[in-house]
Amino acid sequence: MIDAPLARRLVDAQFPEWAGLPLEPVDPAGSDHVIYRLGDELSVRLPRHSGAIRQAEKEFAWLPRLAPQLPLAVPQPVRVGAPGFGYPWPWAVTRWLDGEVATTRMLGDSPSAAVRLAEFLTALQRCATGGADSAGAHESLTVNRLPDRDHDTRAAIAATDGVFDGLAMTELWDAALAAPAWDRPPVWFHGDFHTGNLLTVDGRLSAVIDFGELGVGDPACDLTIAFTLMSAASRAVFRAALGIDDATWLRGRGWALATGLNAYTSYAATDPRVAAQTTRQINEALTG
Repeated sequence: MIDAPLARRLVDAQFPEWAGLPLEPVDPAGSDHVIYRLGDELSVRLPRHSGAIRQAEKEFAWLPRLAPQLPLAVPQPVRVGAPGFGYPWPWAVTRWLDGEVATTRMLGDSPSAAVRLAEFLTALQRCATGGADSAGAHESLTVNRLPDRDHDTRAAIAATDGVFDGLAMTELWDAALAAPAWDRPPVWFHGDFHTGNLLTVDGRLSAVIDFGELGVGDPACDLTIAFTLMSAASRAVFRAALGIDDATWLRGRGWALATGLNAYTSYAATDPRVAAQTTRQINEALTG
């Protein structure tokens, strides 16, 4: 069990300089981490499952190199903690980022937010990938390939046929897989670029968080944000600002469909909020 006493013991034993700081749970936290606020300026992030255990070291290695080149704030890693007291994985201490999670109600119809997000992705893709192509780097960096999701996505389409339009989902998925592949040099992608990983302050975008799926390759996966956050009008502004070709846009719709279906089949039955968000995502991906 990952609880406050465990987090307290880990912090106090490994980073005694922070032993006197109050530790408070952050709720709601994400599906991958239990999060505590440590004092006023820090946060503690403890992975919930083995799929998230590389994030602490990945962000510590790469975000300080990328952050100065990005127009929105990103997490600032401070330390990486080691397993201890029965907790089996690396964990992270980062600078606290103020803000509220972005919502479609707040930003979905905002052309300025769409442009701001396009500027962020453009800046990220322009960051040099030097060092990210080594064998060791690729052990931690995500390699996103749409065809790798074929089996699970077709299974999810079959499972949700009747909830959504099964024929339309199959046609979109087939088209996304058949679209020409990325044929330019690999670029950085966030890898999990959706509404829940954007922060706002006073109604304006302020930060992008959760780089656990950070990688180098085809950036189409980051187009998911167009279908989780934006209306049709703001989506058109976003696409124009990025200058996206038809094939990349189609692969991006495929990513939005695949990730939406994965979350829907995993969580919709027990979490009404996820059900609503992923239903919107899937339908928007079908709309294009």
